[in-house]
Amino acid sequence: MIITKKALSRRTFLRGAGAVLALPALESMVPALSNAQDYIKPAQRLFVGYVPNGVIMDKWTPKTIGTNFELPETLKPLGKYKEKISILSGLALHPAMPQPGEGTGDHVRASAAYLTGAHPKKTEGADIECGVSMDQLAAAHIGNATQMRSLEIALDPNELIGACEAGWSCAYANTLSWRNESTPLPMENQPRAVFERLFGDSDDTSKEARDARLKEERSILDSLLTEVDKLQKTLPSYDRQKIDQYLEAIRDSERRIAIAERQSIELPEMVRPSGGIPDTFAEHAKLMFDLQLMAFQTDMTRVITFMMSREVSPRSYPELGIPDPHHGLSHHQDNPVQMEKLAKLNRHHIEQFAYFMDKLAETPDGDATLLDNIVMLYGCGISDGNKHLHTDLPCFIAGGGSGTHKGGRHISFEADLPISNLQLTMLNNFGVNVGALGDSTGVIENLFNV
Repeated sequence: MIITKKALSRRTFLRGAGAVLALPALESMVPALSNAQDYIKPAQRLFVGYVPNGVIMDKWTPKTIGTNFELPETLKPLGKYKEKISILSGLALHPAMPQPGEGTGDHVRASAAYLTGAHPKKTEGADIECGVSMDQLAAAHIGNATQMRSLEIALDPNELIGACEAGWSCAYANTLSWRNESTPLPMENQPRAVFERLFGDSDDTSKEARDARLKEERSILDSLLTEVDKLQKTLPSYDRQKIDQYLEAIRDSERRIAIAERQSIELPEMVRPSGGIPDTFAEHAKLMFDLQLMAFQTDMTRVITFMMSREVSPRSYPELGIPDPHHGLSHHQDNPVQMEKLAKLNRHHIEQFAYFMDKLAETPDGDATLLDNIVMLYGCGISDGNKHLHTDLPCFIAGGGSGTHKGGRHISFEADLPISNLQLTMLNNFGVNVGALGDSTGVIENLFNV
């Protein structure tokens, strides 16, 4: 890296194509340094991408182990990034398996257990219970420096209520993220709503308008805290716990406002997405990936979970010549025609993820790129959707991890290693030392820093 005596302001921005974009951290934004050790370390970032209903595994899993492998048919769109990817075979999601007497529910258990490593409580009511998710543990550590600790996004609607499988609440299928054992975090599937959450509910993202909004939000929060404090003194103990959770959300808003007031970056001045959802899956996915790119680039958040589709999804893909609902295709009964359709759908999802990797690779981040400075987990809590298997899951990690992750490998584990071991290892790599995660039995050696 060449360091000159020139230093661009962190408020520097690019103008073009009718938009103004905040610059990411560039070398020329750092003044001449007397010691290389004074250079700011790149921010750590985490992305989790989830696809439902299982995949056609023989088109997902490489035929050979180690570094000398060929990407299988489903993963070929990632060819240019092979050296940034570690494909992991043999992982299992044990908490998604049914306990005695539970019967069906493999789909909702898969999404609920995927990042928590916990077996959800069987209920159709409001008394849902699972565990703290891995992304939220990461967000509590690496998200404190950003306005938003984490961002939860989906492509399918999350308005479903009641039971999504017999005896199981839809709350388990609507999200991957759990703040605590009883609080799932809602996922947003409207592009306009995601934009407004990131950059405000006004088309004007100038500093003056931003400061005015922050002042108004702080005034509202101060008033809320005063009223809640008065109310809390009058409540019985069992209601105070609920109020404490509410206060936690208020304090998080306070923290976000405080960080926003300290930040000197210019927010993107761009046209908000129009209301509604794009017509095709690919258009919707790409728009959501663009918004996630902006969230990472402007350091609004460093932790994102993204459900590209939800378990038991009835979505069809007529643009691919697939009018069949996704969930129905996953129960293909070994019919080669149906299996080929599902494999085509699986590859279509990977093609959208490859688009995101392209964008990350094209975006500078200090002396590297966003792809170099991120760890990405992509996969599903079911392998064979026809049999509802939770073993030998489809899974890979991608990105450079700020120099900690070396890809170009196919690693196979024995004895159905808990996928929570992988997630615990990822947390440790972020400096989050929680000891255990759900059903984890330890960390995976030689995955990072080799």
